[in-house]
Amino acid sequence: MKKFRKVLDGLTTSSPVNPGGSPACGSAAGTPSAAPTPRELEIQETLMSEHFQICKTVRHGFPYQPTALAFDPVQKILAIGTRSGGVRLLGRPGVDCHCQHESGAAVLQLQFLINEGALVTACADDTLHLWNLRQRRPAILHSLKFNRERITFCHLPFQSKWLYVGTERGNTHIVNIESFVLSGYVIMWNKAIELSTKTHPGPVVHLSDSPKDEGKLLIGFESGTIVMWDLRVKRADFRIYYDEAIHSVSWHHEGRQFMCSHSDGSLSMWNLRNTAKPFQVTFPHGKSQRDGRKESCKPILKVEYKTSRNSSEAFVIFSGGLSYDKAGRRPTLTIMHGKAITVLEMDYPIVDFMVLCDTPYLNEVQEPYAVVVLLEKDFVVVDLTQSNFPIFENPYPMDVHESPVTCTAYFADCPPDIIPVLYSIGAKHKKTGYSHKEWPVSGGTWTIGSQTYPEIIVTGHADGSIKFWDATAITLQMLYKLKTSKVFENPKSGDMGRSGELVEEDPYAVQMISWCPQSRIFCVVGISAHVILYRFSKYDTNTTITSLEVRLQCEMEDVISPSDTENTPCYSDPSGLSPQPQPPSPRSNTPDSTRDSIPCLKVKDRMIRMPPGYQAELVVQLLWIDGEPPQQITSLDLNSAYGLLAVGNCNGLAVVDYLQKTILLCMNTLELYGSADPFQRLTRSPRKNRQSTSDFCMRGLSNFYSDSKKRIRTSYQSLTELSDNQVSLDLERSKSPTSDHVNGHCTSPTSQPCPSGRARVPGGPEGPRLARRGPGRPPFRKAQSAACMEVSLPVSSLTEESRENSFSRSRSSSVSSIDRETKEAVTTLQFMESYGRKSDPLPTPCLWVGTSLGLVLIIPMSIPMDEQERQEDPVTVVPTGTVLMLKGSILRFSFLDFGGALIHSPYEVWRDQQAPGDPDRPRKRKLVNFSPSSSQEASGDCHLAVVCSEKQAKVFLMPTQACLYVHNITESSFLLRADVVSVCNSVCLACFCANGHIMTLSLPSLRPLLDINYLPLTDMRIARTFCFTNGGQALYLCSPTEIQRITYSQEMCDNLQEMLGELFTPIETPEAPNRGFLKGFFGGNAQTFDREELFGEASAGKGSRSLAQHIPGQGGMEGMKAAAGGVVGDLARARIALDERGQRLGELEERTALMMSSAETFSKHAHELMLKCKDKKWYQF
Repeated sequence: MKKFRKVLDGLTTSSPVNPGGSPACGSAAGTPSAAPTPRELEIQETLMSEHFQICKTVRHGFPYQPTALAFDPVQKILAIGTRSGGVRLLGRPGVDCHCQHESGAAVLQLQFLINEGALVTACADDTLHLWNLRQRRPAILHSLKFNRERITFCHLPFQSKWLYVGTERGNTHIVNIESFVLSGYVIMWNKAIELSTKTHPGPVVHLSDSPKDEGKLLIGFESGTIVMWDLRVKRADFRIYYDEAIHSVSWHHEGRQFMCSHSDGSLSMWNLRNTAKPFQVTFPHGKSQRDGRKESCKPILKVEYKTSRNSSEAFVIFSGGLSYDKAGRRPTLTIMHGKAITVLEMDYPIVDFMVLCDTPYLNEVQEPYAVVVLLEKDFVVVDLTQSNFPIFENPYPMDVHESPVTCTAYFADCPPDIIPVLYSIGAKHKKTGYSHKEWPVSGGTWTIGSQTYPEIIVTGHADGSIKFWDATAITLQMLYKLKTSKVFENPKSGDMGRSGELVEEDPYAVQMISWCPQSRIFCVVGISAHVILYRFSKYDTNTTITSLEVRLQCEMEDVISPSDTENTPCYSDPSGLSPQPQPPSPRSNTPDSTRDSIPCLKVKDRMIRMPPGYQAELVVQLLWIDGEPPQQITSLDLNSAYGLLAVGNCNGLAVVDYLQKTILLCMNTLELYGSADPFQRLTRSPRKNRQSTSDFCMRGLSNFYSDSKKRIRTSYQSLTELSDNQVSLDLERSKSPTSDHVNGHCTSPTSQPCPSGRARVPGGPEGPRLARRGPGRPPFRKAQSAACMEVSLPVSSLTEESRENSFSRSRSSSVSSIDRETKEAVTTLQFMESYGRKSDPLPTPCLWVGTSLGLVLIIPMSIPMDEQERQEDPVTVVPTGTVLMLKGSILRFSFLDFGGALIHSPYEVWRDQQAPGDPDRPRKRKLVNFSPSSSQEASGDCHLAVVCSEKQAKVFLMPTQACLYVHNITESSFLLRADVVSVCNSVCLACFCANGHIMTLSLPSLRPLLDINYLPLTDMRIARTFCFTNGGQALYLCSPTEIQRITYSQEMCDNLQEMLGELFTPIETPEAPNRGFLKGFFGGNAQTFDREELFGEASAGKGSRSLAQHIPGQGGMEGMKAAAGGVVGDLARARIALDERGQRLGELEERTALMMSSAETFSKHAHELMLKCKDKKWYQF
């Protein structure tokens, strides 16, 4: 047992003071407090550094910026390559693996070694890689780097170990897959074409061997030249020179004809008997012109020519080829079957497609059954076996990015009944019309591990939708979708001036999520400064939505005169009585200068029907004030046991009683301190001119996600007045940000008060810079109001990538000094049973408030215990002025008992308020951990409060407010996320820093356990979506379309192999097409082709070492085949070897029987001849 001894006598009265002048701990006003009796704090800490390790678990969503597609028809595994060098391997649900090339080069092409458990990738850095798929975590075995030529196309024949590689210079090289070295056999472009040709044929765009003869290689050049190269005699059989550029070639399975797609939207058919001209040229989507010629169309980028047994007509499937006059038409995939032409319109451009066939052999009837279509932002599989060509229902979560993700939440170890309930509700709204056949990508094996527990991921989106995902056992499946926009009226064209101009396209974008799984109460914070509270019900209902409007204004300078009462904030008196009802809000569309007391959006005020699921009950909206829009909401917390909802932003704090539908508290942040304000702040002179700042409202939306359609208006350039020069990313990380907007929170990583208690005034050396603004620009005070939000570069110097991948913010000391005077955002809130005052004998309901200046306020509340009284009597909220201090903006609160266990907030057990019941006996609320007695029994006479800011963490003893432990987490950077989580039956503080470090600290001693530089290049997407959860797990949005889950638990890392799916399963290769008995037995091998004899080192020599460099991996093909360890793999391989041996023995037995039959026939003929000649004399012959 590890003991921590702290003598608390006089600790609060002799608090050390840091150089900045703020007390490290103690009471807010620095007054002496009664010293507690000395005691010994004994907490057993079981977590050690060996309990932690960082590793990625699984990636969900659509592969971002896909470039290539491949399919193994035997293993039924699909591979998708991306522009960032990623490879996604998909099989049956649960079999989902992500691989990454270290170089980050785009994947140009993918080639499976069919039924061998291996994959070849060709990347944009002209490197070939061989991946081993016979292990749960695929790894690169070999790499081959081309130095002088660029790779353009690859082809690997079925059951061959020789890979054909076409280059930009028009040459074709051959690579041995087993050793990954070049063969000395090279097909040079000048030998492939005729010597009389004066122009270069261009890069190689196609390579394929003839289905009729494997010794013939068809080479397609970009210029339109096609060459059939005889590999045995090393010369061309024929050459075709076509006028139009070639994009792709596809063979008929008999090998007598092939089809080409061209850049003019035409398809040409060629017969090997006559290659002088194509025997058929068609423009599938071209119209006939007056002169009889077909009009030019867009290029057909790819064509597939497949035959079917059930029909004499072949399938011709291609992408593109539409006529140019159809501008704006969506991308299409065309399916031609006989005379029937079906055009399938796609939502996004087609990257690649592939026809899935029953057989891997090219020389037999292909029998296509599906088409896999890879789009830029989607993945579609079309069923070819039905005449209407329906699509398959995708079992993978490929629609995470259906609307851009703006926030995430991760809940592990949820109540076990919540997932089935959400699934049953969501299943009623699923789309129909899908194919009834089984999903064709069904390879691999996966079983649910033994150590699983319910996990839910919630994503908020730019269109206001919320998605609940079942994330149990490393899978992801959509449970339920909620649309928050249905709460509001559709804005009319005339009303767009109130909300549309502020947030452009996405007035409903979700900014923050708060969910209580036990009570099933759900809260959503929107970008238009609104909060929606939902309750869950299994029954539909007709109801009206209650709307509360909060007038939240906090700046002291806004108090122009005593008579200007309409500008003063609304707040409750110190006695805690409920505030006066708000005046009705006008709904007229008024200019900015006269807008007052109107919300950004209009809530539906009529009776509406709500289906089963989450039903809106209350909407809280912040109002415009004197022509100025409300500031973004930066913090939110709800407590189902208390029936309260707290909302904070850059202006102040509001507390709402959602049971009684009233506003309990609406105060300026400064007024919450009362006389205990540790800073001396100066009020400013009244402004003479009020100017609209609607352009600054919702500033953070531009950084919620990167989209090509989203543009930052030029008026935002005035924000760059906050800093003369933009600083580089590395330089800015070394500074202390003064005002950032990350993950929906206004943060202020440095918050040292002014020395000697004096506030800085803008009349110093920084004054001239503050006063600099051109005519028509908003006053600096409003720029400062927006400074607590995201500050970006001007539009002229911003690209999509720079907005997405940079922390470009103002760090000027002038803004810092002014923010310290009057601006203080509420950054975090938490309801908890705690001590509001040092003299409190028992814990009571409290609201803990953290601000951007590193201050913590504790607000006690008096809540009626009786259920009837709770519905009628008001809740009393009295700010007491109790203040704790830390460095940096406050991020997280948490509470521990004296055993080191986490104290959970009280909650209400879920009850369906719409369920039919006895009206005389209504169902009562069932509360957990709400009474002071239960809290006292659980935590003794006091508890520990863990407070984490973006700079440091402290542990306070309550109610004495003595600081027991303090740890400075970072000096040069700042935290983006901090959570107290459960790991290995204990708790720790998990932190994610802006410099990419992931850290864990023990509790309560704050001893560092883990510090790993996991994400060295952080961006805004990761910053706003990173979140920790229990069980040592975390997630973040690694791209606009993908969710990456990681673990920082050593135990989970050890069990990860068991949780992942197997990509490779031992399957017997289908039998080759029957060539006939006579050909098989008597030799008939005029078409047989020994590639080893032709391409091997003995005959072709070694390849040029200067052309390609071999980078060895973990072993050759034999090592790869032995990599799949385990008894099951060994048994499977032994069974396959036994089957192969039995097959060879069977063939030997057949040959032996044939030989015996021939011998018997020969013996019979010899005996007959002997009998015939037995009685003849010598002279008779």
